[in-house]
Amino acid sequence: MAEAWQYQLRMNVSAELATLLRDDAAAHAHTALNEVLRRYDASLKCQYDAFADYVSEAEKTGVEKYPLYEWTRATIEAPAEKARYLQSFTVYVGGEEVYGGDVADALHEALLALAGADGIVSVMKFDTNPANNPQPPARGR
Repeated sequence: MAEAWQYQLRMNVSAELATLLRDDAAAHAHTALNEVLRRYDASLKCQYDAFADYVSEAEKTGVEKYPLYEWTRATIEAPAEKARYLQSFTVYVGGEEVYGGDVADALHEALLALAGADGIVSVMKFDTNPANNPQPPARGR
C-alpha cells in the first residue's frame, strides 16, 4: 500500500502584503485571498513568526528539547534569511499545518489563480515525505 502523505502550502508575498498579513491571518485586507482562505477554513502564519515562536518556546522550556533550536535561531538572526522568511507564509487548514491531498490540491489551485496579482508572488505545495524535503544542516539538529 502506498504511503499517504500529508501536504502543506506556502506562499511568498511582497514586503507590503507581508506587513498586512502578519497581523491578519485571515487576510481581510486582501479580498480575493480572504475569500479563498474562508472557503477552505484556512489561515496564514508568517514563517518568520513561526520560527521566532519556536525559539521563544525553546528558550522558556529548555533548548535541549528542541532539536532545531540552533538552526532556527541562526536562521532568524541572519538579516537575509529574516527578510526572506518575513515574506513567506504557511497556509493552515482547520488550524493544522499539514492536511490531506484533496484539500491541498483544491486550495493550491485556488491560490495559484491569485499569484502574480496584488502582492502574491508564488504558491508552493510540499508533501511530508522526507525524501522530497531539504533537511536542516546536521550541526543544527
